[in-house]
Amino acid sequence: MPSGHINFQLIENKADKNTTFFKLQNHLIICRKLIHIYNVSIVASTQDSIFAHHLKIRRRMIEITLPDGAIKKVSKGTTPMEVAKSISEGLARNVISAKFNDTVVETVTPLTEDGTLTLYTWNDSEGKKAFWHSTSHVVAQALEELYPGIKLTIGPAIENGFYYDVDFGKHTVSEKDFPTIEKKALEIARGKHDYKMRSVSKADALQYYKDQDNEFKVELIENLEDGTITFCDHSTFTDLCRGGHIPNTGIIKAIKILSVAGAYWRGDENNPQLTRVYGISFPKQKELTEYLELLEEAKKRDHRKLGKELELFTFSKKVGQGLPLWLPKGAALRERLEQFLKKAQKKAGYEMVVTPHIGQKELYVTSGHYAKYGEDSFQPIHTPKEDEEFLLKPMNCPHHCEIYNSTPFSYKDLPKRYAEFGTVYRYEQSGELHGLTRVRGFTQDDAHIFCTTEQLNEEFKNVIDLSLYVLNSLGFDNFTAQVSVRDLDNPEKYIGDVSDWEKAEQAIINAAEEKGLNYVIESGEAAFYGPKLDFMVKDALGRNWQLGTIQVDYNLPKRFDLTYKGSDNELHRPVMIHRAPFGSMERFVALLLEHTGGNFPLWLIPTQAIVLPVSEKHEKYAEKVLNSLENHEIRALIDKRNETVGKKIREAELQKIPFMLIVGEQEEASGTVSVRKHGGEDLGSLSTDAFSDLVATEINSTLKSF
Repeated sequence: MPSGHINFQLIENKADKNTTFFKLQNHLIICRKLIHIYNVSIVASTQDSIFAHHLKIRRRMIEITLPDGAIKKVSKGTTPMEVAKSISEGLARNVISAKFNDTVVETVTPLTEDGTLTLYTWNDSEGKKAFWHSTSHVVAQALEELYPGIKLTIGPAIENGFYYDVDFGKHTVSEKDFPTIEKKALEIARGKHDYKMRSVSKADALQYYKDQDNEFKVELIENLEDGTITFCDHSTFTDLCRGGHIPNTGIIKAIKILSVAGAYWRGDENNPQLTRVYGISFPKQKELTEYLELLEEAKKRDHRKLGKELELFTFSKKVGQGLPLWLPKGAALRERLEQFLKKAQKKAGYEMVVTPHIGQKELYVTSGHYAKYGEDSFQPIHTPKEDEEFLLKPMNCPHHCEIYNSTPFSYKDLPKRYAEFGTVYRYEQSGELHGLTRVRGFTQDDAHIFCTTEQLNEEFKNVIDLSLYVLNSLGFDNFTAQVSVRDLDNPEKYIGDVSDWEKAEQAIINAAEEKGLNYVIESGEAAFYGPKLDFMVKDALGRNWQLGTIQVDYNLPKRFDLTYKGSDNELHRPVMIHRAPFGSMERFVALLLEHTGGNFPLWLIPTQAIVLPVSEKHEKYAEKVLNSLENHEIRALIDKRNETVGKKIREAELQKIPFMLIVGEQEEASGTVSVRKHGGEDLGSLSTDAFSDLVATEINSTLKSF
């Protein structure tokens, strides 16, 4: 090749939009070799063009950070599914959703900038959320086809499954219709329709739903900004949706409509009432079968059912919704729980206090509770004195702040630990009330610790120890800790200085790490006045519950002007720790009932044994046995009814009494009792002393020392 100018148009053509940076590098190396061999020069414009391509391709590469910290360089426009395939084909087959830079996206969403990517499968909670939300679209389509003219509103995923709120107009839906809805939804799902997101202008979105005469969707869209509105399409169905779907409907293999209920539009009693259709879905039929079996067991363990059968509590329309009445057996159970915690608290240096059920409005204005909850709570109580207003207390903490304020303290006096089983009152809409788990009046095992900044870490860890003692003693061994922090995008939800919040959040994280807790950080779950640590417990049926909470608070000490005199003889502000290992007595008893199925730990159950005389002539000996048991501090009863022993045993089984002591002629002659354990196990004949030792051994195996 003669010397002179070479036009590298061919090389430029190779450096098209699909050429990788590494291929382009190879072309440039070839260029340099040609220049050296043939002593030619590159046309300037051509050289510039090559390097322009070089730069363009460099700019087209983005960095994707995976949860393990690994960084993948991919082309701009690469989808989460393509990233999954680059990791493993097996992973890609199971990926159903993704999150990019804290935003839930579709698996086919093009990634156009550097960021963090999390891939979700069915085994992830976020994966299930996308799966169930996607199913709600399918069920909504089925409802539209089965009931023409209905108006759809919203259909989110919930903890277990999903719901869709629907205005059925002239149509009605009941349990007998569930199989038809399920069949239609599965027919749609089998079509393997892709979920496709598209942006829609506000004007077009409004027109779309105005044409359908759907005032609910119109209201939603009117509150959205133009440029942020998206529709989701699948099959012949379109819905207003922010996104977060599985790739296609074919992944949904099993659908079950669980129930229907009334629900007010946007939760407002003044709005139209809609029908809420609840459902759940799974990628395998087997998983649905297992879930339904779990539901049946849950029905048997429903605390409302067991509470009635075991005569623990009741409700009265005359007393009012959401206000439980504790029956003698339930009151005894509550009392034992209180004594259990009081004993541990005393060892931990707590002092018991008692505060009123009401307080002046100004108290809650100072604390910030009135501004946050006043409008949605019980209305003020007016006294005969003009302008004098009281409120049912929604929390105990303002009262405890005033107790602290009643006496001047020095640093030598701290920490101060005030505890109270204080009843509080919060208004809940009637539709939100549920047995003991959601009530309008409940008793918190509340305590507030006032300490120095230097004492905070140790005090917080001590509260963790107390909370773990409570959980372990009551059989809640499977749990994780949740550190609930601010939502940084919505600072208006919280009171206090940012610096105080940062200190409080870090204090909780440090304590959790030092105690070796398995914890996660949840943004936006903090209380309005401070971050907290919650214990998330898994019960015997695998359900997750929040039990026990610990909060760090720099704000209330400021709002109530709490001080102590430091070693420098100056006034300083204490830090406040809020804690409630049970949370509330009502909710804790409900969860304990469902966790144990009513078979409470032996140390806790109100009646540990029942003496069953075979006939009337054995009642005197039965009384002697009862006295002996009481001397051994065993809580027992006698069933003296004129019934057969068999019937007495069956009824004692239904009452879940741990031990039945049968006494007849043979037992009286030998000075023993015939012991039968709840569930049918026969333990044979034992002396009352031997039986007492058996009870003590079982109690000591479950009730830990603090």
